Amino acid sequence: MSRLVMKFGGTSVADLERIRRVARLVAAEVKAGHQVAVVVSAMAGKTNELVAWTDGAGAAAPGLTPSDDEYDVVVASGEQVTAGLLAMTLRNMGLPARSWLGWQVPIIADDAHGKARIDDIPPEKLAAALDAGEVAVIAGFQGVTRDGRIATLGRGGSDTSAVAVAAALGAACDIYTDVDGVYTTDPRIESKAKKLAKISYEEMLEMASLGAKVLQTRSVELAMAYHVPVRVLSSFVEPGEAPGQGTIVCDEEEIVEKRIVSGVAYSRDEAKISLFGLPDHPGVSSSIFGALADANVNVDMIVQSHARMAETANMEFTVGKRDAQRAVEIVRSMKDKVGFEDVAVNEDVAKVSVIGVGMRSHAGVAKSMFQALADKGVNIQVISTSEIKISVLIDAAYTELAVRALHAAYGLDQL
Repeated sequence: MSRLVMKFGGTSVADLERIRRVARLVAAEVKAGHQVAVVVSAMAGKTNELVAWTDGAGAAAPGLTPSDDEYDVVVASGEQVTAGLLAMTLRNMGLPARSWLGWQVPIIADDAHGKARIDDIPPEKLAAALDAGEVAVIAGFQGVTRDGRIATLGRGGSDTSAVAVAAALGAACDIYTDVDGVYTTDPRIESKAKKLAKISYEEMLEMASLGAKVLQTRSVELAMAYHVPVRVLSSFVEPGEAPGQGTIVCDEEEIVEKRIVSGVAYSRDEAKISLFGLPDHPGVSSSIFGALADANVNVDMIVQSHARMAETANMEFTVGKRDAQRAVEIVRSMKDKVGFEDVAVNEDVAKVSVIGVGMRSHAGVAKSMFQALADKGVNIQVISTSEIKISVLIDAAYTELAVRALHAAYGLDQL
């Protein structure tokens, strides 16, 4: 009997009717002969409500331990409710089911409350329950520290829980969302976007990190590390209603015909910071980016060029919009130490990227990208590349135009 982990996000379990539909999907997999574990998120909107309550309770008084651990106790309760309701619904349908919280599995995590990472999942208890014919309904997003405290796994934590449980059980992982697979680009922008039958872990990881919201990066990293087969499916269909739906995320070797470009991703959560008149000598970049790293500001694209003045340079880099003002304040505080002339920030920018494992063996991908953007009058401000992606920073007003132009330039609308 093969094992299967099914994961359902917040929109899939938003109310009792949707939970009943989830239960029917689970029942269909049990009927097909699988041993099934289910990982659930909190109902849509519930986590935000719980976070607001913790904000209302206020921070710990000076001299006391910060309340991050108690924050986790409150925020993790959303998944507990969903797990209990789904287990009850499955029992109502005649299936043996029970809920499992993070500490009961156990999903052992480190003590970085609010953004904990999974250290270990001993599979013995879950495996025994599945072998006995039970459906295990697991609260996602949560684990337990080695000293017995609840810890939450941060954004996308339920996806991470599901893939980690699948790795521990030697199971496949089906992740159900509000879309029926991974598309070549956002269908809301390009109506000709096509659903991909298969996509490699590396491509999915790049897409997730570049703004595609189907899967979270940590879950893809885990799946790639432990070779967990992942399918992305829609939960808004009845069992058997859409055979062959979904996208398989797998090793590159399993994809026979590799596309040069598999997708176009974009992110509007970008801010460009420009430094003018930097001294052009060793140690300057280290000082600037060291200070930003110490403040947990994540820097993405970086470009440096010579300025008109001798022995000076200009530098541009991007950060998330939420970090932009803090990054500017940090850089400004270093003006006397570093000796640059001025700093400017532009939040009216967007990053557009093309991704594909076929780039490794094909020349001319960048040329096609730049030509397609030039033909539409889109100016490129910053460029960054990796082995399987090219990203450009452009004026935010041209985001949708650029996405559609690139989608057509690589023939993705013809798949």
